[in-house]
Amino acid sequence: MSQSGGIYNKATVVTKSDTVNFDGSTYSASASTKAIPANAIFAGGAGVVVAVFEDGSIAPFTVLAGTVLPLKCIRVNSTNTTATVMNALYQV
Repeated sequence: MSQSGGIYNKATVVTKSDTVNFDGSTYSASASTKAIPANAIFAGGAGVVVAVFEDGSIAPFTVLAGTVLPLKCIRVNSTNTTATVMNALYQV
């Protein structure tokens, strides 16, 4: 769970992509500046969320409709992601 108990004050629609991060940057292991990670992902529709983390690692998560995943991730990959109506949640 996030540090402030899962209270978020910003949300953006997740556009699934295998290359473009939530902040519009593209992932590069050698990048001098890193993408800004979300504090969590909300999935409105059930399925699989393939999350990409700051270090470039990837992990699939099977979710039910209405799930909030407390993940510090920079992107949701298009490939193999079947969950729908997703939002990136932030604490700013």
